[in-house]
Amino acid sequence: MKAVITGISGQDGYFLSKLLLSKGYEVHGVLRRNSSMTNGTVAHLPEDIRKQIIIHYGDITDGNFLSNLLGKERPEEIYHLAAQSFVGYSFQNALSTYDANIGGTLNVCNAIKDYSPDTRMYFAATSELFGQPKEKPQNENTPFLPRSPYAVSKLAGLWTVRTYRDAYKLYMTNGILFNHESEVRGPEFVTRKISLGVANIYRGSGMPIMLGNLDAKKDWGYAEDYVRGMWLMMQQDYPDDFVLGTGEQHTVREFAEEAFRVIGINITWKGSGVNEVGLSDDGKTMVKVSRDFYRPLESDNYMADYSKAKNKLGWEPRVKFRELVKLMVESDIKRMNNE
Repeated sequence: MKAVITGISGQDGYFLSKLLLSKGYEVHGVLRRNSSMTNGTVAHLPEDIRKQIIIHYGDITDGNFLSNLLGKERPEEIYHLAAQSFVGYSFQNALSTYDANIGGTLNVCNAIKDYSPDTRMYFAATSELFGQPKEKPQNENTPFLPRSPYAVSKLAGLWTVRTYRDAYKLYMTNGILFNHESEVRGPEFVTRKISLGVANIYRGSGMPIMLGNLDAKKDWGYAEDYVRGMWLMMQQDYPDDFVLGTGEQHTVREFAEEAFRVIGINITWKGSGVNEVGLSDDGKTMVKVSRDFYRPLESDNYMADYSKAKNKLGWEPRVKFRELVKLMVESDIKRMNNE
């Protein structure tokens, strides 16, 4: 079996490449070339795993590149993970977000249709499609009401995949994945910002963690569980769309509290809004709020109903909230101690 992973340098590419190699796949990864020739999370893989991955340097916004790649390799599977995936940045630069997430996805679909129609495709959709849902939990039938350029672009990608699947009878599946985190999550994401900040404080830093909306409600799981779900979606007799999540809802405030609890610090909150602070028992400021980290439109109240994935794929999350937070904080502390 041969698989191509676009966006292999990201968090999910890290775990997915390990999973596929463990199952005997020949793994090809698409990387966008940069001046420093950095390979993102691929560089963190053990050498014996890293050297098995065949890297193709290119850009998903280049349709000719993707057509040539799929025409030459004709993989059994392609996992389309590449995207501009930071919601906050999508408000600052919607055009580049649309170019990558809509145009790039269209290029992948066209390359499959024209050059490798037997290739099965996984598209990384997102719970951000639901916007600010009034009902919970959310499942595959919950209305989509995107509230960011990122979410709009992912909705266009999801419908592009559905349209090509139906029109050309291609095996294309959408994974509507709720927030999934890990020890290799990018530092710009709030969960990793918290785990890194707590690790720094554990090592003596006096700098508080700067956060945005502490009341945002998310369904957080572990990325390693979710890539297993991606693979299962690709092994079915017929393509379909699936929600993956934990079915638990927690606020950013809870994530911060749990992270500090890992290092033995209890957090007490005082004030409200941008004036709210998180204090340790000895009165030191551990968390501050900055308006700079608020989104123009908030999207939260997320809680997944993953019953379809459970019933049809046999998938369930193995790592729940507290274990995830502990894993991330302890990993960052260990990494800093080894530097």
